[in-house]
Amino acid sequence: MTNPAERLVDLLDLEQIEVNIFRGRSPQESFQRVFGGQVAGQALVAAGRTTEGDRPVHSLHAYFLRPGRPGVPIVYQVERVRDGRSFTTRRVTAVQQGRTIFNLTASFHKPEEGPFEHQLPPAREVPDPESLPSVTDEIREHLGALPEQLERMARRQPFDIRYADRLRWSAEEVKDAEPRSAVWMRAVGPLGDDPLVHTCALTYASDMTLLDAVRLPVEPLWGPRNFDMASLDHAMWFHRPFRADEWFLYDQESPIATGGRGLARGRIYDLQGRLLVSVVQEGLFRAL
Repeated sequence: MTNPAERLVDLLDLEQIEVNIFRGRSPQESFQRVFGGQVAGQALVAAGRTTEGDRPVHSLHAYFLRPGRPGVPIVYQVERVRDGRSFTTRRVTAVQQGRTIFNLTASFHKPEEGPFEHQLPPAREVPDPESLPSVTDEIREHLGALPEQLERMARRQPFDIRYADRLRWSAEEVKDAEPRSAVWMRAVGPLGDDPLVHTCALTYASDMTLLDAVRLPVEPLWGPRNFDMASLDHAMWFHRPFRADEWFLYDQESPIATGGRGLARGRIYDLQGRLLVSVVQEGLFRAL
């Protein structure tokens, strides 16, 4: 039986059905809509498959336009916008049952040496990932055992997620909480050596916990929900090479939530504190 990391690699391995046209699987899960990170990761694979492969992704900008239906294949149509001396640009449209559900523009940059470098360090020190329990272990500890649906999800989860701060379970615990969250993550198994796979896998993971920071001041992250949420748009900048099957710290904050929308920013660091990726996302929040 394949492990979740192998299933993720398989999920990102699109079928090419025509020049610039690819088809991706959309597993039948119990969710109401397709996970946004899956669509973003698959769209980025489609964009990368139309390049020469010698230029890593340096940024992407995407909009979630409609919810995708689980179990229904998604077709990715790639427009070759530009092939320059240093930069390559691709625009991807994701279509499901004749309706556009997602748009992505990705830029690829030929590696080059810059005249200088700098970066801000992580905003705070956090415990080492190996000293923290996984999120599923935290839930088991609190509930005694995982509910059947969560147990199935845990077995299929391609990333080990460990919150730097222990999960809060009650309204009293989240009262006056700052809109900040930090998690350690890594794929639960090897992802191979293709840099594009690691970039697309991390793109998948970047949508998993980022909106936590928006919710933290108003409700616990686990348990009954008072709000429905959906990603509206997503942007990423890739600064350095990395492996998504090695530990990375996802430091997240929400500078504002108003008008039913919340903005979240994330910075992804490796174990040495080097900034790898910057992420910004806006989410829609509605009371249930």
